[in-house]
Amino acid sequence: MIFNISHRTTYHYGTPVTQSQHVVHLGPRSLPRQTVNRHSVLIEPAPASRFDRTDYFGNLATVLIIEDEHSELVVHARSLVAVEKLAPLDLAASAAWEDVIGAAAQSDGTLDLSVLQFVCHSRHTAITPEVLSYALPSFPARRPVLEAVMDLTKRIQAEFIFDATATDISTPIAQVLRARRGVCQDFAHLALACLRSMGLPARYTSGYLLTRPPPGKAKLQGTDASHAWFSVWAPLTGWVEFDPTNGLMPNEEHITVAFGRDYDDVSPISGVLLGGSSQAMTVAVDVVEAG
Repeated sequence: MIFNISHRTTYHYGTPVTQSQHVVHLGPRSLPRQTVNRHSVLIEPAPASRFDRTDYFGNLATVLIIEDEHSELVVHARSLVAVEKLAPLDLAASAAWEDVIGAAAQSDGTLDLSVLQFVCHSRHTAITPEVLSYALPSFPARRPVLEAVMDLTKRIQAEFIFDATATDISTPIAQVLRARRGVCQDFAHLALACLRSMGLPARYTSGYLLTRPPPGKAKLQGTDASHAWFSVWAPLTGWVEFDPTNGLMPNEEHITVAFGRDYDDVSPISGVLLGGSSQAMTVAVDVVEAG
């Protein structure tokens, strides 16, 4: 499938900003199943300095320095991306989860840091007794790891309510677990915390998901959103993705932007301002099939 993606973010500031610096993660990744045919980012006001770099996790990051005084900032990313269908995968044929822990804990060089770094907890994935208690029912002795992770994925989808008003990015996992409500970032963070509490390598993924309007209704412009899911590492299969918001494995309708330990590593736009006082942000996202 081929997608046209438009992601427009507008910041309105209470007082003028005299200078700002930003890091933008809006460029989709090139992956074995994903080809980026085109990507551009328009910034208003035009930055005094702008350059692209590859960050620590291999994501495309655009660094901006804006020196003109401004009361509004617009960052508009456009991409054309092709995504191939996921090959069939036998979850029951994966290694037992205990064996994955053993592999991740080795220190003889057989497993590199790119995997080991995702075993440790991060700011948004605090490991607590409550998190471990929630994870354990999905991990009976010697269960294949991918089968166990799918069970956890489906449990989160069934037991938590998607509620965009219940949380923000600062809401701790403990509160999400108690309230059983949140958004895709919360569910991805909860899954990561559960897996890391079991000693399993798991990483956060930001991206987009094609959404479809109800039957007979037109698709409204600007009503899509960024999405988040996670992947777990296992011997032989490598990284395998799961979407706890929808209780499934991402396929050709998921478009990957960036990998990290949690949201902080891959937030769409972050930065520092001189001035500005208060700010209000609006986001309009469109994901449309191009062919």
